[in-house]
Amino acid sequence: MTKNVIVLGAGIVGVSTAIHLQQRGRQVTLVDRKEPGSETSFGNAGLIQREGVAPYGFPQQLGLLLRYALNNRIDAHYHLRALPSQVAFLARYWWNSNARRHAIITRAYAPLIENSIAEHKDLIEASHAEALIRRDGWMKLFRTPAKRDGALAEAALWQNEFGVEYDSLTSADIARMEPDLTGDFAGGIRWRDPWSVLDPQALTSAYRHYFESLGGRFVTGDAASLGPFGSGWKIMTADGSLEADDAVIALGPWAAVATRRLGYSFPLGVKRGYHMHYAAKGDAVLHNWMLDAERGYLLAPMHRGIRLTTGAEFATLDAPKTPVQLDRAEAVARTIFPLGDRLDPEPWMGARPCTPDMMPVIGKAPRHQGLWFAFGHAHHGLTLGPVTGRVLAELMTGETPFIDITAYSPQRFKP
Repeated sequence: MTKNVIVLGAGIVGVSTAIHLQQRGRQVTLVDRKEPGSETSFGNAGLIQREGVAPYGFPQQLGLLLRYALNNRIDAHYHLRALPSQVAFLARYWWNSNARRHAIITRAYAPLIENSIAEHKDLIEASHAEALIRRDGWMKLFRTPAKRDGALAEAALWQNEFGVEYDSLTSADIARMEPDLTGDFAGGIRWRDPWSVLDPQALTSAYRHYFESLGGRFVTGDAASLGPFGSGWKIMTADGSLEADDAVIALGPWAAVATRRLGYSFPLGVKRGYHMHYAAKGDAVLHNWMLDAERGYLLAPMHRGIRLTTGAEFATLDAPKTPVQLDRAEAVARTIFPLGDRLDPEPWMGARPCTPDMMPVIGKAPRHQGLWFAFGHAHHGLTLGPVTGRVLAELMTGETPFIDITAYSPQRFKP
């Protein structure tokens, strides 16, 4: 008898998980309150970051922390009233980011990243989404020689240990690659391996249609209605009550709310982020995904226009938008590239789901039969969606996951 599965959450992680389960003979229903790819998966930087073997850590230097405390930067911003509720999460995040712990975490995290391109490749080909993909890496630019040299030294270490490939860029290289860029950059790095996505929402939508071609279905429903039912699970949808043998929670930043209703207490924080699309003035062209590393914003030439993305905002999940980082970033970006008019009616905002040890939660729920988790991917949700979907589907169907996923177990938090 075919087992039925509910996958709750239709971002890139949930859709990828649904595909891999459907491929393995499960009958899968994907459930979300909105169309697939409409939340966090809509607004990312559009990078499949094969080079991202080291997760983003919390700053350790006292001087830098004091500068962040002034709350006037592009790469980080915080709501003062939100800090009391986030102190415990931030303290654990800071502790895990010390050099020794971060190195251990990086080695545990790397296998997911190392397989990110290969797993996306399979789904891109199967969903006929090749037109949405570029395979020419991305650029990280530095304004000072000291920052450039430190980044190049780190890149050399990553190349040696994790096999990531890069090119060192001089000022002349940058001028040749981006002739309309006017910033005074000391040099940079071009990561060779990553792929970029011209429309992240369209990629998730392509994966959704492939999932449906395999016999899966998508329905709208309310995550709050998920609960145990007999030996399985039940949820209310627009099509009525839905029952299944297994349920997967892949709700991104809303996973903490959903799991709390079931008696779990994961230390899941959020980093909110913003983006805006711009036209280019005249005949100016931005050719590459480009991070202004010392200012903390990224420019990406996407189908909708040049997307400017910000760093992290520490706030409660449901707090009103405060896109001050976007305004700061835009002011700086206009000094290095001829951005034209804003193309969106208002800034987009999303929330990245983060664990204090910077690794996702992937695996079986500790206290419920037939309940599975796939969330907490922080800055790498797009990157890690397909590989997460594969390893969780393998685990759920009795296969041995093709990489060791012990480090990502829900049990590590004793929730």
